[in-house]
Amino acid sequence: MTIKEDLFTGRITSIDVFRGITIFAMIFVNELSGVQHIPLWMKHALSHEDKMTFVDLVFPAFLFIVGMSIPFAINTRLKKQDNPIAIWKHTLKRTIALLVMGLYMVNTSYGYDASKMIIPIALWGFLAYSLPIPIWNNYPSNFSKTIKWSLQYTSILILILMYFVYIQDSGARGMTVKWWGILGLIGWAYLITFLAYWAGNGNKTLMIAFLGFFLAITILNAAGWSEKTGFTWLGTVAGHFAHASIVISGVIISLFFFEKQSHPKIHRNIIIFILLIFALGYLLRPYYEVSKIRATPSWCLYSVGFCVLIYYFIYWLIEIKKVVRWSNFIIPAASNPLLIYILPGIIIYFNLTFNIKIIPDYFSYGLPGICWSLLFSLIMLFIVKLFNKAHIQLKL
Repeated sequence: MTIKEDLFTGRITSIDVFRGITIFAMIFVNELSGVQHIPLWMKHALSHEDKMTFVDLVFPAFLFIVGMSIPFAINTRLKKQDNPIAIWKHTLKRTIALLVMGLYMVNTSYGYDASKMIIPIALWGFLAYSLPIPIWNNYPSNFSKTIKWSLQYTSILILILMYFVYIQDSGARGMTVKWWGILGLIGWAYLITFLAYWAGNGNKTLMIAFLGFFLAITILNAAGWSEKTGFTWLGTVAGHFAHASIVISGVIISLFFFEKQSHPKIHRNIIIFILLIFALGYLLRPYYEVSKIRATPSWCLYSVGFCVLIYYFIYWLIEIKKVVRWSNFIIPAASNPLLIYILPGIIIYFNLTFNIKIIPDYFSYGLPGICWSLLFSLIMLFIVKLFNKAHIQLKL
């Protein structure tokens, strides 16, 4: 892997804003999921349905932004003269962290026998969401190393003990991989895309070739190849490649926008890419439908197309027109996305642990519920801003 000298360096405001908007939307739709009697377009499409709502676009938007960040992250480490071993070590640690958090968070939701556990499942869930903070916090340079290591290793030990006190509804001890959770799915897709980016040396043409390869696997899986071969586990693997197709599309868009080239060439390439992505999604839909739950090819392609359109507008507004001030309220979420993602879970399980109920049932229905979900998301932005000032920032 070599340094991409033609790649712009430094923070890219439009990428940060897109990340912040995505996180804000994720908090909003997660809170909205518990609200009843709301329009269908504000809910996830069901697994058997051939459709997607704006809610089904939030997760792929996060995947897409992960991909957009990869070229800059690797280039920065190469410029700091990190050797390949250090870069791979960092990548694997990040992947494992996402998988572990995803695994614990999924197991808080279902599959347990609370009556046989020695601690309440609500407390177990509270710890599962809270302990990543001391483990992966980005401590200030002047912070005591002794206290830092004590916090980290004590939290890791507690997580290990939590595994053994977990009792499945089958009576077995320990957690199971029901699925990897949102963070785990991001972890697998990130790792696959990193491998492709490294193997292709960040070459744009090769990244497009890898996108085609990932989509081919997704199409074969949608056609039932895992069932026909008898290897049903291949379907799970193919699902990770479906998500990776969205991540690597983010990589391609970063290379289109931020490799040093003329604006007319950028706009031409982006427009061609958008048209091809939407056209391919349209052609495949009659055969494989559109479904987030099933991670169908058309869902992947439509998600990529909409993400590019949204980012294209943000890029035009911020990088070209220099209309930036409006985005100040969303930047805190962009700088601390993992923390703001897990904060609602911490609040939920804290309330369950101590039997606290703050929000009346009135806000669980219709328009009041929608308004509360929006207000809650704004509150999370404010809280994470306070955490940022207190130097509590999760960094994998």
